[in-house]
Amino acid sequence: MTLLKVQSISKNYGKLPALDNISFSISEGTALGVVGESGSGKSTLIKSILSMESIHSGHILFLNQDIHKLKGKQKRELYKDIQIIMQDPSSSLNTKLPVWKSMVEPISNFRDRKDTLYPNLSLFDIAKKVGKMVGLKEEHLTKYPHELSGGQKQRVSIARGISLHPRLLILDEPTSSLDVSIQAQILMLLKSLKKELQTSFLFVSHDLTAVRFLCDEIVVLKEGKLLERFSSDDVLKEERHDYTKQLIRYTAI
Repeated sequence: MTLLKVQSISKNYGKLPALDNISFSISEGTALGVVGESGSGKSTLIKSILSMESIHSGHILFLNQDIHKLKGKQKRELYKDIQIIMQDPSSSLNTKLPVWKSMVEPISNFRDRKDTLYPNLSLFDIAKKVGKMVGLKEEHLTKYPHELSGGQKQRVSIARGISLHPRLLILDEPTSSLDVSIQAQILMLLKSLKKELQTSFLFVSHDLTAVRFLCDEIVVLKEGKLLERFSSDDVLKEERHDYTKQLIRYTAI
């Protein structure tokens, strides 16, 4: 079943094209990686899918609903099933609150989903349950963001993202700000969660190695254009685009 369908979308900033006739789809339970250097259009693509940016042409369908035509309650309902994990975990954490309160903010905003997923559990018990899924101990939950390491904060951010059991999780460079050893741990965690929750991933990154590890298929963006799409197993095939080969050299696959 097709979960997300991006149909021929284009977006300009003035006369500068940020996205140029981009099309792809994501099926339920699969992971698609989007790779490209800075300026390739990755951030604009994410904002367009989240309806944070308008598009000049094309359509973005989630469960056959045109995201950019949704308003009010319909648009709010969308965010039960699409969540994002940011590059900087601190951006989703309130510095004045213990992290468990930030973790359960999404679920507290959608009481019907809370009652379905976590019947009779308090918000703190939900935080403990979701925290355990991402490898956090109860003692971590009552700490403030500045008291946690970068890897621990990213685990909190992931817990926040999965608390609603979304059907699509957008990963925006989730490991790029972490030490290499911690990056590997977070990627392993995400792979495990994908299998456990059967959530679809849209993994946006400049790191082709990380994308190859986590995703079933990969699309390559350059200057707002989609150059090619291929299976993660086919990264090293000779027919890859020259730009893709350049990314491969940069990430030492």
